[in-house]
Amino acid sequence: MVPAFAAGAVGVVVGLSSPVTAAAEPPPPNCTAADLAGIASGVAAATSTYLWTHPDVNDFYTNLHGRPQEEVPGATKDFFDANPQAHADLVGIRQPLTDFRARCGIKPPDQPLGQR
Repeated sequence: MVPAFAAGAVGVVVGLSSPVTAAAEPPPPNCTAADLAGIASGVAAATSTYLWTHPDVNDFYTNLHGRPQEEVPGATKDFFDANPQAHADLVGIRQPLTDFRARCGIKPPDQPLGQR
């Protein structure tokens, strides 16, 4: 038992006294859960304002509810193909989340606003 303890103690001492060969990189700046929550709440508020002031877009999203799930991507693509300004507006509103994902190494969603 003593030799095992001694070997373990020596390992700890050597590990603590050896120079660190690979330092972990610091996390990217502003990538905390609080940062994400703040950005997401701002994007949500801006999206809400946009939808209230653009009833056609609000109606489109509202009417997606209840449609078969397999129809939603095509309907979304068709809507934004016919309404490129709405697409550009919403992409701009979501840009802070896109920037956060890029900075913090988070994979983007599979179909943001429908694929174009």
